[in-house]
Amino acid sequence: MLPIDLRSDTVTKPSPAMRQAIANADVGDDVIDIDPTCQRLEKLTAEILGKEAAVFMPSGSMTNQVGVRIHCKPGDEFICETGCHIYNYEQGAFAQLSGIVAKTVEGKAGVLHVDQLRGLIRPENDHLVRTRLMCLENTHNRGAGKIQPFENVVAICDWARDAGLRTHLDGARLWNAAAATGIAEAQWARHFDTVSVCFSKGLGAPVGSALAGPKEMMKEARRHRKLFGGAMRQDGIIAAGALFALENNRSRLKEDHANAQILAAAVREAEGLSLWPEEVETNIVIFRVEPKLARAAEFAAELKGQGVLSLAIGPQQVRMVTHLDVSEDQCRRAGQIIVETAGPLAGGKKSKVALEPAY
Repeated sequence: MLPIDLRSDTVTKPSPAMRQAIANADVGDDVIDIDPTCQRLEKLTAEILGKEAAVFMPSGSMTNQVGVRIHCKPGDEFICETGCHIYNYEQGAFAQLSGIVAKTVEGKAGVLHVDQLRGLIRPENDHLVRTRLMCLENTHNRGAGKIQPFENVVAICDWARDAGLRTHLDGARLWNAAAATGIAEAQWARHFDTVSVCFSKGLGAPVGSALAGPKEMMKEARRHRKLFGGAMRQDGIIAAGALFALENNRSRLKEDHANAQILAAAVREAEGLSLWPEEVETNIVIFRVEPKLARAAEFAAELKGQGVLSLAIGPQQVRMVTHLDVSEDQCRRAGQIIVETAGPLAGGKKSKVALEPAY
C-alpha cells in the first residue's frame, strides 16, 4: 500500500488529463520570441489577479526574489514578518543576489497588524539603509496556512503606500486564501504592486510560479529572470501543466481544507499532541508533540512506519499538508494512525526510532 504523503502540497503528481495537456502543448522559444502556451498562462494569471501582466518563472523563490529586486536597490531595506518564506527559506537570496537587507517583525502565527509597523521606516540619513518595500505572505506557511485578515492587508498596504513604500505579496498559496474566504484573488492582489503565485502547491502542477504586476515592472522582471537563469525556451511544456492546474484545480481547494479539518480533529483527540495555532484555516496542520511523548522527528518516524508521511519542522513541531492527491478516506485513516501512535507513547512506551534532525 502506498504511503499517505502529507509532507507538503508539492508532492502531487500530474493527473492523466494534465499529462495529456502537457504532451499536446503548443510551444515556441520564449526567449527569442514567444511560447504560445506560456503566453496564455501569463495572460490568464494576470487576469485572475487583476494585474496588467505576469511573468512565468521556474519557482516561487525566483518570483519572490525578482519581485524584491525590482522594488529595491543595493543597500535598501524591506520589511517582512519574521517567519515568512522570503526571509527563512530562500537562503537570504535578497542579500546574496541583490544586496538588500530585511527588517523582520514578529507576527502572531505570521499575521501582522499595522500598529506593529508604525515608526519602522528609517529617516533619510547617510548612515542608514533606506526602507523601500513592505512584504506580506498569504497564506502563511509557518503560520500553518494562516490567512492574513483582509482588513489587516488593506490597512498595511495603505500605510505603506502613504509612507512611500512599495508592496509585494508572496501569494504562493493565495489560491487557498481565496477559496477559504470567498474573497477573489484580484481583491487581495489589488493592494500590492507585485504578487507572486505558485502553481505547484495546491493547484498540483509539476513546476512553476508567476510574478504579476504593472507592464513596465514585468518588463523589468523579465530582465532579472534572465539574469537569475530563469529564462526558458520551449517552456510551454511546463506552462501547460500550470495552465491546466489554473483552469481546473482552483475550485476544488475547499476539499483540501475540509480534509485538513479531519487531521486537526485527530490531533485534538490524541494524547500529548496540540495544534499550533489552535484554529486550522486552510490546508496546513501544525501540531506540537509533548516532550514526554517524543521529539518531533521521532514522532514523524513512528507515523512513517505506519504509512503516514509528515515533516518535522522543529524540535517538537510536526507539519501535515493536504492536497489533491490525498482523499478524505486517506485523511481519516491518517487521523486514526495519529491517535493510535500517540496513545502508546503517552502511556510510557518509548520510541525505538533514532533521533532525526528537524527540518
